[in-house]
Amino acid sequence: MNKQWISGKRWMAVLLAAALALPVFATGAKKAEAFTAANADTAMNGFVSTFYDPVAKYFYTNSDHLIHPEHAHGPNGGLYTDFWWEAQLWETVMDAYERTGSSAYRTMIDDVYDGFNAKVPDMLVNHFNDDLGWWALACMRAYELTGTDEYRNRAWFLFNEIYSDYDSTYGGGIWWKRDGTSPQKNIATNAPMVMTAIKLLNATGDTTYLTKAQNIYSWIKSRLISGSKVNDHVEGSGSGTVVDWDFTYNYGTFLGAALALHQATGTASYLTDANNAANYVINNMTLSYSLLYEGENDAAGFKMIFARNLNKLRIATGNASYLNFLQQNATQAFNHRRTSDNIIGSDWTAPMGSGYVQSLAAAAGASILQFTPPDNYTGNIAGNGTYEAENARKTGAIISESTHAGYSARGYLAGWNSNGSFVTFHVNQNSASTRTVTIRYAAGAGNAGRYVAVNGTVVANNLSFGNTGGWGSWNTVTLSVNLNAGHNTIVIGYDSSKGNNNYLNLDKIYGL
Repeated sequence: MNKQWISGKRWMAVLLAAALALPVFATGAKKAEAFTAANADTAMNGFVSTFYDPVAKYFYTNSDHLIHPEHAHGPNGGLYTDFWWEAQLWETVMDAYERTGSSAYRTMIDDVYDGFNAKVPDMLVNHFNDDLGWWALACMRAYELTGTDEYRNRAWFLFNEIYSDYDSTYGGGIWWKRDGTSPQKNIATNAPMVMTAIKLLNATGDTTYLTKAQNIYSWIKSRLISGSKVNDHVEGSGSGTVVDWDFTYNYGTFLGAALALHQATGTASYLTDANNAANYVINNMTLSYSLLYEGENDAAGFKMIFARNLNKLRIATGNASYLNFLQQNATQAFNHRRTSDNIIGSDWTAPMGSGYVQSLAAAAGASILQFTPPDNYTGNIAGNGTYEAENARKTGAIISESTHAGYSARGYLAGWNSNGSFVTFHVNQNSASTRTVTIRYAAGAGNAGRYVAVNGTVVANNLSFGNTGGWGSWNTVTLSVNLNAGHNTIVIGYDSSKGNNNYLNLDKIYGL
């Protein structure tokens, strides 16, 4: 870390503290706090102070300002964030500006745009249409917030460039890449373009943008939507093969596209689509009502995009359950921040570690506190007490599966009969108590055994899971566990030295 950065970092922390009437943060013991407007200030101040370089007008990739090979794709060899990350972080600044009206964030909107253009003077060197599309969408938002024509003009240019890659292959849709490599058409490219088209329609009055938005959306519906499920992409020869990966940002961008078209046309079916996508994630891609951990690097920012678009749907519909969901997730994120720098990590259900944090992950936590109205609740978030195994943290030879019927939510964890394989449930409680955890499973190959550990202590060496007579037949076992107020871990794992044996499919744990 060079002296120039240290000076710049301190200057930005002081500037934001003065502009937002914030104290410059200090280290302290971890505790649960209310989700309040002050918490939103704290989270954003920590994010900017840690990641923003006011000299380069650009965000660092990592909190330690070092280059790490896991994600070294941006300017200066990866020291700064890459193309689509910077667009998302720019939107985080806009989230803060919309909440506060602060002149500091208003200045940052222009500065981040200038900093990006200084390092990437020709956007079209990037062959990924989804990357270009995130900037087009963010530019239109910046135009709506500031009235600056440059932002609208850049969005117009990018939209037209991207839409030129719409063709009839697979029945329509825009290609993911402009150079013809890795040929596929996906949600991440197409759904944001619908939102951008409607914003351009509103800004220009040109109805051809509505036609283009409806064309893209109709193709998405015909090829990538199956009931309430939003599939990732289509690829391959002929009519193509649909790949059904589940990511929260796919649902977020699809519901955003549906909402934009509903608001432009008044057509009720679009709003139905938006609500279906929102509720799929809330019901199937959470751990006890908290958005699931999807991984590091790009995946750490996915739930930010879902939450941002869910908030738009909340505002449009006045849906109280969406507000409750966002408030609980904002509180989870803030309660599990690292208090030494007020940075929020990629898993909102677990305390932060001491290592470096990636800026996209940190932005996700900062953003949800900006756009979610605070509820002033003080305490921990226990959620609904149900923890889907496929959404928990897996270690070792464990796979998610949905082959055998009768599971809840999206699927279950399959097989896993090798040493060193285990699943970790991050369980948060309002108060210390003794609870009975119920474990739902299938043991189609005969009796199986697994160990259970709570907060690092093994409480059952070889818990018996009786033969269910088939993989489509499910049963439950129960176990009494002592849980602390706040964060706990429950681990179910395989260790042959403890007598563990046989295959086991794990559906969920509940009753907590």
